[in-house]
Amino acid sequence: MATATKTSARTTKAGAKKAKKPARKVASARRTTATQAKSTRAKGARTRAIHQSESAARQAETATRETVGVFGDYAERALLIPVGVALTARDRVVSSVNDTISTYSSSTKTQAQLRRFERRGATARNRLEREVRKARVRVERELRTRRREIEKTVSELEERRDSAAKNGSELVDRVPEIANRVQERILSLV
Repeated sequence: MATATKTSARTTKAGAKKAKKPARKVASARRTTATQAKSTRAKGARTRAIHQSESAARQAETATRETVGVFGDYAERALLIPVGVALTARDRVVSSVNDTISTYSSSTKTQAQLRRFERRGATARNRLEREVRKARVRVERELRTRRREIEKTVSELEERRDSAAKNGSELVDRVPEIANRVQERILSLV
């Protein structure tokens, strides 16, 4: 703001006129600024809308491509898995044939391999014999235990039988004596 040290009527009128001009310019500038701001905002909104629609279209295209890619991946896997299995099986067969050929390529290697087979067979036979012996010993032990239990039970039963027979024969021997006593008592009561 301009300040004057001396003020005159002329200077004041001229200053007022000059002051009015900038106020009009300011109001006009404000209106143009507001209009420009509105148009800038509208342009920004249009630009954002365009970018959003382009982005949505790109996303839809990418999703479509990815879906097709997923199905393609599954189809490829379905084809590659059996091929891989077949190749692995072939490699194993070739490897075992090559091992067999290299193992039996000379007579010394063949004899060494036969000795290994013989040792392995002898080991298996010895292990089986040991297990059979253990099983036989276990069965024999169980049979002896059961035999002892049965013999003990039989001897107890024989003792009971002998005791019952002895008691029975004693009773048989005493029956006439008891019968006489009973008759004597009956007679004495009558």
